[in-house]
Amino acid sequence: MSPPDDARRHSPHRTASARRIAGLALPALVVLAAEPVYVLVDTAVVGHLGPVPLAAVAIGGTVMSMGVWFGTLMAYGTTGRAARHFGAGDRAAAVAEGVQASWLALAFGALLAILGLVGAEPLAALIAGDPETAAAAAGWLRIAVLGAPGLLLAAAGNGWMRGVQDTRRPLWIVLGANVLSAVLCPVLVYPAGLGLAGSAIANVTAQTLGGLLFLAALIRETRALRPVPSIIVRQVVLGRDLLIRGAAFQACFLSATAVAARFGVAAVGAHQIVLQLWFFAALTLDAVAIAAQSLVGAALGAGDTDEARDVARRVTFAGGLAAVAFALAAAAGSSVVPGWFTPDESVHAQAAIIWPYFVALLPLAGIVYALDGVLIGAGDVAFLRTLTVLSALLGFLPAIWLAYALNLGLGGIWAGLALFTFARFTGLLWRWRSPHWLITGTTR
Repeated sequence: MSPPDDARRHSPHRTASARRIAGLALPALVVLAAEPVYVLVDTAVVGHLGPVPLAAVAIGGTVMSMGVWFGTLMAYGTTGRAARHFGAGDRAAAVAEGVQASWLALAFGALLAILGLVGAEPLAALIAGDPETAAAAAGWLRIAVLGAPGLLLAAAGNGWMRGVQDTRRPLWIVLGANVLSAVLCPVLVYPAGLGLAGSAIANVTAQTLGGLLFLAALIRETRALRPVPSIIVRQVVLGRDLLIRGAAFQACFLSATAVAARFGVAAVGAHQIVLQLWFFAALTLDAVAIAAQSLVGAALGAGDTDEARDVARRVTFAGGLAAVAFALAAAAGSSVVPGWFTPDESVHAQAAIIWPYFVALLPLAGIVYALDGVLIGAGDVAFLRTLTVLSALLGFLPAIWLAYALNLGLGGIWAGLALFTFARFTGLLWRWRSPHWLITGTTR
């Protein structure tokens, strides 16, 4: 269904200038970075308790990262759907997407909390191996999982607010919750004498507070808070495709680390350093993708395919430009940056092998992440799912296991990542140039 001409003329999406893209992307970047920065603070605080508590937080955090992953998928799915309604001039319907996403968040959050409480000990034992570490991790996890409903509520809140092009309120909510947690963590761990449990309580406090603040913002927007199963089902279908796509990424990067480990300690150390830098760049570039989701969804909701194409061009240029800046910085720091992580010369030597891949792939990755955001905003998630799975099954995974079989070392692994990235780049560029993603109206 296309909106009337009047809705198109007065649609709030018609401000997709470079300034508007930056205005959406920069607050989103701070929100994206807040959680990793807090994890670093938490790790530093717990690290002074000794190696066992530190290992326990690492293991428990790995399990909790699944909740963060679900939350990211929920936020991305909600943004595009809310943005279409917002672009059509129907803010109430955009907020309604947030209401249904919040019900979904509460249901999934409660389920994750129950599963975490029941499965804390076997999960920790499976990952840890060492009984002392497993026991400590299980204790931390039993407390930390209580924050899952708040974590997912915050994700749903982020989703609909980005859809209505409001990235400032999420910025203050997320910053406030994480600053509180960063203050609480050392206080509860040391002066209060709670040790490792204090870290988990600080996590739960921040996640619950953040979820409640997003919920309060939703209630201020609307009183229509009843669940609507038909909308929830459509959100679940969209989330399913994003989940499959995300699982393909997980399989690729876990396999790459497993193969790197078979080439020796220095190789896996270098791979870990460069891969984390790759993820950091992806995190930053994802802010541009979030702006794309909001602006493209709004343009298509308003029935304006020309504007959607223009937004796609602008955000793709912005993503590529940002990635080139990253690549230049990475090239300049090739002899310095690995030393920030380790003094081991053997690791530095292995990092030097894959550094050219890292630098060369960044500009392509910037365009890929931006076009991901364009197609997520357009609701073209089924195509993204299929492209990612095929690129993994026919490119990355065969290449890295071939690298292991032929003893090609880290260069073979990163050649696989290059193949994966280029396959996605080619597929996304073809889709972007086609009319298939330009479906207008408030639903896809």
